[in-house]
Amino acid sequence: MSETQQTETPSIRIFGADWCGDCRRAKRVFGEAQVAYEWIDLVETPEAADVAADISGRKNIPVITYPDGTHQVEPSDADMRAKLTELGLV
Repeated sequence: MSETQQTETPSIRIFGADWCGDCRRAKRVFGEAQVAYEWIDLVETPEAADVAADISGRKNIPVITYPDGTHQVEPSDADMRAKLTELGLV
């Protein structure tokens, strides 16, 4: 494994929309924890809503995917923080 791969930030993706209060809250939690994530705006990229629905089996947002293959749908602040702790990111 190269040095770059070892220090690369794990890929976390948040599927959401800026009009969604829970999505804005998720972005705030990740920002406060200083954990990098990829924001997938479902308004700008509507086809990504199908990807999020395939992951979660639901239409609710946000859908957050983690590098360990798990995901959360509309998680509470405590659930997001617990997952980041479990992954050793905070």
